[in-house]
Amino acid sequence: MLALHQLSKAFHTPQGKLQVLDGVSVTLTPGSSLALMGESGSGKSTLLHLAAGLDTPDTGQVIINDQPLSQLNEAERARVRRQQLGLVFQQFHLVPSLNVADNLRLQARLAGREDPAWSHHLIDRLGLTGREAHFPEQLSGGQQQRLSIGRALAVRPALLLADEPTGNLDEQTADGVLTLLLSLVKETRCALLVVTHSARVAAPLDRTLRLHRGQLQDPHS
Repeated sequence: MLALHQLSKAFHTPQGKLQVLDGVSVTLTPGSSLALMGESGSGKSTLLHLAAGLDTPDTGQVIINDQPLSQLNEAERARVRRQQLGLVFQQFHLVPSLNVADNLRLQARLAGREDPAWSHHLIDRLGLTGREAHFPEQLSGGQQQRLSIGRALAVRPALLLADEPTGNLDEQTADGVLTLLLSLVKETRCALLVVTHSARVAAPLDRTLRLHRGQLQDPHS
């Protein structure tokens, strides 16, 4: 589903060149989950942005469903994001002027893949039945993050990328959101890549890798 081949990425700073990623390779198969850990500034979010086609590597390849993103123009990469990827961030990024139902359906509508039956099922699974007409400001933090997860999955993506998806939540709420996320990922059979600093978040995922000095390490090796 996702293959990252020998990705390297550097940024130029006033102090000189900063090598964030140095020959990183990883693969994800359909239905599998991977937690990517590392200290702040280790390049976790950079790797996620490369995987989503939001940035381009200096060297290496990002391949989604056997399609190298480097062979696509920006409009084509945007279409891949709309139709094949789901994105969840620490900040909820809900549209404040849209109610729960419309926020949930937004990405699927943009991709031309809206499925009313699936949306109704998601509302129920997200625990938001009866709140369809509510606006984001009328929801708790946990409800807003559940809605953002539902929006990402409304298009039935092949790959879900999550950047600190429980970082803004208290521990108990975070546990509930993570349980829901993993349950829905299992239901849709999409691949899941989670960037997190939390061993608690990483624990239930299939694999954990740690990013250190631009390279991936198996923390159990």
